[in-house]
Amino acid sequence: MSDRLSVFKTYKLYVGGKFPRSESGRVYEVTDSKGKWLANAPQSSRKDARDAVVAARKAFGAWSGATAYNRGQILYRVAEMLEGRKGQFVHEVADAEGLSKSKAADQVEATIDRWVWYAGWTDKIAQVVGGGNPVAGPYFNLSSPEPTGVVAVLAPQESSFLGLVSVVAPVIATGNTAVVIASEKSPLPALSLGEVLATSDLPGGVVNVLSGRTAEIAPSLAAHQDVNAIDLAGADDVLAKELEIAAADNLKRVLRPQPVDYSATPGTDRMTAFLETKTVWHPTGSLGASGSSY
Repeated sequence: MSDRLSVFKTYKLYVGGKFPRSESGRVYEVTDSKGKWLANAPQSSRKDARDAVVAARKAFGAWSGATAYNRGQILYRVAEMLEGRKGQFVHEVADAEGLSKSKAADQVEATIDRWVWYAGWTDKIAQVVGGGNPVAGPYFNLSSPEPTGVVAVLAPQESSFLGLVSVVAPVIATGNTAVVIASEKSPLPALSLGEVLATSDLPGGVVNVLSGRTAEIAPSLAAHQDVNAIDLAGADDVLAKELEIAAADNLKRVLRPQPVDYSATPGTDRMTAFLETKTVWHPTGSLGASGSSY
């Protein structure tokens, strides 16, 4: 028998590419579906939320300015890193959601495939929602999508990994940056995802992961003047209404919670939810003495 002591994992937040403990020093117990203790997770404060917004805003310029092809390469790299740590995530998802190892493996593989799916969309979504517009007059009229900015994301409470990635990946695939509140009940897969993002090519601050009490952290993000949009996927009806009212103060885009089958192939709705459309008019000029235009 080995007499060595086990090395227990210390879970931390992921903010600005670093792994701070909660500013408040608080933690809370995370248990599995049978009530067995798994770990102590950081309990984020409003200060942690504000720090995450600062990091997301700082990263937005470079991330939104990167080519869509480059963003796709980086998202694919995240999928590669997840593939290499599949065993760890199978264990965490099984504990978090009370699944058998085989069903948890199916969930993790679907999550990795979801990353690849969104990686492929980064340089295609502009062709779907943008293009040339027919107008009456001697003008070119072109519409192109642009990211909204910093998006607060309340991760789904029940789908700790597949649901998490299904709401985070479309936000960053289109050039936004994200502040994510992990599932309150099952935050460990989300916190481990932060470790994967840190060891991929994703710039620090593009995704920031907070854990703790959703009802405590979310109001600060909903009312924050430098947050441009909020996805309420992980909020119940009462909290969602409160957050929607707070978000109206600076006209945030709000995606209200709705029943979603995260195992189904997603459409483009979550990508287009946080895109703005820029339309450019340009005179065509005239051709020849007849005055015809093109």
